[in-house]
This record gives sequence, C-alpha cells and structure tokens, in this order.
Amino acid sequence: MPDRPKSLGDPARLAARRALLAGAHLAPIRALARRIAAERDAAVPEPDPLDGGVDARLLLLLETPGPRGSGFVSRDNPTGTAANLFRFLSEAGIARADTLIWNAVPWVIHAPDALNRAPRRSEVAAAAPYLEPLIACLPRLAVVVLAGRVAGLSRPALATLRPGLPVIAVPHPSPTYVCTSPNVAMRIRDGFTQAATFLA
Repeated sequence: MPDRPKSLGDPARLAARRALLAGAHLAPIRALARRIAAERDAAVPEPDPLDGGVDARLLLLLETPGPRGSGFVSRDNPTGTAANLFRFLSEAGIARADTLIWNAVPWVIHAPDALNRAPRRSEVAAAAPYLEPLIACLPRLAVVVLAGRVAGLSRPALATLRPGLPVIAVPHPSPTYVCTSPNVAMRIRDGFTQAATFLA
C-alpha cells in the first residue's frame, strides 16, 4: 500500500494500479461508471482497486473529478485534494478496504486543459439519478461522508434510499478550502473520526 500521498503521479505506479482493475470487487461499480460515461458522453474515472469497491463500509462522496486526473477516483492522485484526503483518512485510522471514494457528479465536466470549476445546477440534477444504483452496489455500507456543498445535496436522497444510514457532512478537502482557516481541517478531522466510530 502507498505510504505517502500522490503516488499515482508516478507512471509505473499508475500502470500497476490499472493492472488491478479486473478485481471482482470493482465490477459492478465499473459497470455503473461505463453506463454513466455512455449516457453523459464524458469520461468517468475508475474506482481505486486498492479501496474496498463493493465491500466498502464507508462511502466518501466528493464533488466532481478534477480536470487533470489520473483516471482514478483515488486518495493517491497527484493533487492537493487527494493528498489532504490521504492524510485525513490515515489520521482517522480508516482502512482502505472499508472505503469507496466517488463523486456526486461522477463524470469529468471540464473541457480539456480548462481550470477547475464547480458543477452547474443542471449537472448536479443530471447526476442525482446515479446515486441509487451506486448505493445498490454497496450492501455493507455503514456510513456516508459528504465532502463539500455539492455532495451535501445528496443527504435527502440518502435518507430515502437507506433510512437510518449515518451521514456525516464535512468541508471539501481541497487546499483552497483547507487553507482558509484551521477550523476547516479540524471539522474534516472530526467528521472522519466520527465516521470511524461506525466502522469500529
């Protein structure tokens, strides 16, 4: 397992991760990703093979894939957001095998070489129907962490899809937000620590 952030910035490690994509624990999620990609005519990053896939007990829902991704939804991506996630999840003692990281708007919304932007309301609305089949892929789900405003909009749907499922909201782990105040990092740490109690 990677012992430091941004490991997927190494082409050899990225190729090794791609070689693991045939794992059975990823198959239903990858099938959903292919369906979304076809319906939205846009790229949808793969789930990380080192994470839990369909066996995940914690779903971490972010916003949308960044414009310069690795092709994976992963804490090991060579970005500041992923590096923060790597650190916060590790500090909370949350095992990789217990997690699935995904995006509220799961397809890439950015034009090639464009700057990052927030999803539009129309994109958030178009993504909403894909939450139900994602949750159906996760029979062992014990807690959901919603990171940021866009992910937070999924709370009512989650209450309908899995009544009683614990849902924890935290700030988005992007350096843009984390660096604004020490309180932001503290709230993320507190949220992940709370999530870890549901996995104990």
